[in-house]
Amino acid sequence: MTTMRLPTSTYAEREAAVEAASLAVRQGELVVIPTDTVYGVGADAFDAGAVRALLAAKGRGREKPPPVLVSSATTLEALATRVPRYAHLLVEAFWPGPLTLVCHQQPSLQWDLGETRGTVAVRMPDDPVALAVLERTGPLAVSSANLTGEPPARDADEAERMLGGRVEVVVDGGPSRGGEPSTIVDATGTRPAVLRWGALDAAALDEVLEPLGLSVGTVADDADGD
Repeated sequence: MTTMRLPTSTYAEREAAVEAASLAVRQGELVVIPTDTVYGVGADAFDAGAVRALLAAKGRGREKPPPVLVSSATTLEALATRVPRYAHLLVEAFWPGPLTLVCHQQPSLQWDLGETRGTVAVRMPDDPVALAVLERTGPLAVSSANLTGEPPARDADEAERMLGGRVEVVVDGGPSRGGEPSTIVDATGTRPAVLRWGALDAAALDEVLEPLGLSVGTVADDADGD
C-alpha cells in the first residue's frame, strides 16, 4: 500500500487532509491522525475487518482492544451504559482532553473491538484536526501510532516510519502538543481506578473527585492506547 502523507499547515491543506482521512475510513482503510497526546492509528469502530487490520498493523492481538475516540462528550451515552456520577464529573472537567474512561459498553452495539469483556474505552481528544475527522466519520477505534513494544509516535515522521505501508493516509499535524498518552480510568465500579497514568496525575483527578468523597486508586495494568 502506498501511504499518502498530507500536511495541515493551511486551511485548504487541513480540509484536504481531513477529507482524505475521512474517505479512507469510510472505505475500510487505516489512517494516522494527530491528537493532543500522541499520534493515533485509527479505523472505523464499527468495521470489524478494519479493526482487525489495525491490530495487525500494530502487531497486537485481540486481548488488547483499542480505545474509541469521539467528537462529542454526549456520544459517551450512546456507547456506554451505567456510567457513574464520578465519570460524568471527570468528563466535564477533562473532555476534550487526555482522559480515557473505561465503561460498560451498550449491549446493543454491533461492533467487534476485540476481547473487551463488555467494556469500552472512550476519549474525546483536544485536537482540532482529530475532531474534524471524527465529526465526519463517527467513533473511531484509535490506538497509539506505533508498533507494539515501541514508544508512541509523537510526530508524523515517527508514525510513518513504523506504520507506513500499512495505512492509507498519514495526517501531519506537526509535533504532538502533549507527548504523553492519556490517563486511563476504569469507571466500571463504584470507585474509580487508574489503569494507566499519563498526562493527568492523581492530584488533578482527585480535585474533581473530592466533592464525592472519592479519590483514585491504581490497578496494575499494561494498558496501551492513545
